[in-house]
Amino acid sequence: MNIQLLQVAVLRMSLMHEYSVACDIIRIAENYAKESGALKVLNIGLVIGDYSGFIGESIQMYFDEISMGTLCEGAIISIKHISPKLKCRQCYKLFKRQPFSFACSECGGTGEPTNIGKEFFLEYIEIDS
Repeated sequence: MNIQLLQVAVLRMSLMHEYSVACDIIRIAENYAKESGALKVLNIGLVIGDYSGFIGESIQMYFDEISMGTLCEGAIISIKHISPKLKCRQCYKLFKRQPFSFACSECGGTGEPTNIGKEFFLEYIEIDS
């Protein structure tokens, strides 16, 4: 398969991934707003790790389109990005990996992967009641 066609296919799959996530965020936020007797959803806070596989800008794009006519229309999505970290096998310090290196910035030991940077969750929903 042509590399360019493969890249387009991967991009389409990624974007569809964000589409379904945007739908879920709207559903969750609307349910929360309705249960709280709110008139509108104002702000939604997301935490997205750089290694989570989600692209915040794509989620925002789909959210803006899909939310039209819902309690979420016009709501702002605030994204907190989490950088991945390694954990040193020797001193146990968490550190950000430097390009082409797994060396601990503190002691020079070898870092091992952690789950930091893989997060993806809805942190808060701000409503207007």
